[in-house]
Amino acid sequence: MNTQTDPRTLPSTDVRVAAQLDVGLRKYMLRVYNYMASGVALTGAVAAGVAGSEELMRAIFGTPVFWLVVLAPLGLVIFLSARINHIKARTAQTVFWCYAALVGVSIASIFVVYTGESIARVFFIAAASFSGLSLWGYTTKKDLSGMGSFLVMGLFGILIAGLVNLFLESSALQFTISALGVLIFAGLTAYDTQRIKAIYYEGDSAETADKKAVMGALALYLDFLNIFLFLLQFLGARE
Repeated sequence: MNTQTDPRTLPSTDVRVAAQLDVGLRKYMLRVYNYMASGVALTGAVAAGVAGSEELMRAIFGTPVFWLVVLAPLGLVIFLSARINHIKARTAQTVFWCYAALVGVSIASIFVVYTGESIARVFFIAAASFSGLSLWGYTTKKDLSGMGSFLVMGLFGILIAGLVNLFLESSALQFTISALGVLIFAGLTAYDTQRIKAIYYEGDSAETADKKAVMGALALYLDFLNIFLFLLQFLGARE
């Protein structure tokens, strides 16, 4: 038996409120995706720019500067997570874009390791996969909250396995890590989209809504970036 209420039977005021909420949610999610897309575009532009400069590549990779570039984004994520309620939305945006730029520097070597054609191909595969998974997370009526703890445990698992493989240098283990990584971040894409949608509140101030959008964009940015990098290990053609 279908128990869903027909909107035509609702009082006109309730219908207007529901319509306004739906419009507000769409605008909020569009803001999240716009921030996320701007971060991805900035990362790609910086990575390509650094890779195109032999001087910058020599100055960064194989020197202590590399570790600063790798660890600085982690510091910015921790800062944003800890201080988001105490900083202005404009500051949060600036930190997010600085983070995206630093990630671009840290992954610039992919343009040296893989061919440009394969990077572009994998990027579009990752983008299509991400879009489908995020759309499913947005539209599904299924509660995905139960996936969260399982996916986070899996994420910690592949991080530990990755550290171990730094010493073992096992191609079989690396393949397993990459496969699990794609699956875990695919799940996180749908889960994070639903979570970001769920925390929308019509009564938020513009400042609060913008900070929520930045944090949501950061989560989706990380999901997309990791799907792309793990898929690149599978499908990328090496130079």
